[in-house]
Amino acid sequence: MHESALARSVLEAVLDLAKQNGAERVRRVSGRLAETEHLHADAIQFHFTAHAKGTVAEGAELDLELVHVQARCSSCSAVYEPDHHVTLCPRCGATDASLLGSVGLAIESLDVD
Repeated sequence: MHESALARSVLEAVLDLAKQNGAERVRRVSGRLAETEHLHADAIQFHFTAHAKGTVAEGAELDLELVHVQARCSSCSAVYEPDHHVTLCPRCGATDASLLGSVGLAIESLDVD
């Protein structure tokens, strides 16, 4: 279900960019999605395709690089991959951590007509 919400967010950003640029059709979307969850690219593409029906992005190829952002424990300095936004250190059990990268979506390019 999380992939569906992310795909909808990607589509909203794509449609805003397409509108700003006067695009009649979006052919390809390239970008990066950095998260603290393990996401499935195929599921995001599936939901993006479903949500894009009837829009200028219908049929667009979605080329997102999925990046899993790591965390560093503030107590013991262990570096680990958070699971589902939970920064529970596997070494010491602390929950205070710093993310070692930016999370979120970056659309780097759109191929449009």
